[in-house]
Amino acid sequence: MIKRTLFPLLLLATGLASAAELTEVEMRWLKAGAAVLSYAKQELKLPLDITVQPQARATDVPLALGYDNGRCKLVLSMRGNPNAEDILKTVAPEQRPLMIEAMVAHEIGHCWRYAQGVWHVMPAGFEANEQQPAADTRREEGYADLVALAWTQQRHPEQYAAVANWMLQVRQPSPAAGSHSTLIWLQQAPTGAAFAAGLPMFEQADRLWQQGLLLDR
Repeated sequence: MIKRTLFPLLLLATGLASAAELTEVEMRWLKAGAAVLSYAKQELKLPLDITVQPQARATDVPLALGYDNGRCKLVLSMRGNPNAEDILKTVAPEQRPLMIEAMVAHEIGHCWRYAQGVWHVMPAGFEANEQQPAADTRREEGYADLVALAWTQQRHPEQYAAVANWMLQVRQPSPAAGSHSTLIWLQQAPTGAAFAAGLPMFEQADRLWQQGLLLDR
């Protein structure tokens, strides 16, 4: 179960008055991502709000992150969406919370980039080979995928292979130049040993991200 001390955090973030106002699916996803959300808000002090779409579309992804008025907006789009959990259909039920946790960490990777003022900004010494919106998105998705893996290596090292393999499976169908084609970056971290020990999670991800940028031609 989610720690009781996290309920006020999550309810305040969603703007809901009580847990009863969340659906079973929403509660399950928030519980799975609670450790990431607590870390983001309480330790990193990220400006993070969680919102719930009252009526999602079948084409909406279950989690998405935007940025508005200096704050990150983690949006849950699950109500009325029969496809909300399709991304987990190949995952055994007992491992689904782990994959949801990785997805939440991915979104926190986006929030970190927004909060640092470097969204769609290349590191010093790099030039973008492509400057189309899809290419910018692809690079940001690559960074966020590496944050998800770095989180997994720090918190669940024994489950790293399961999460990494699932992420490869999710990304594999993407076209070579698609906005979510992050295989170049996932291939930088085939095992948890790829992440430099002793560094902060975002710096670990950034090192491998820059290696991938060199191959993103």
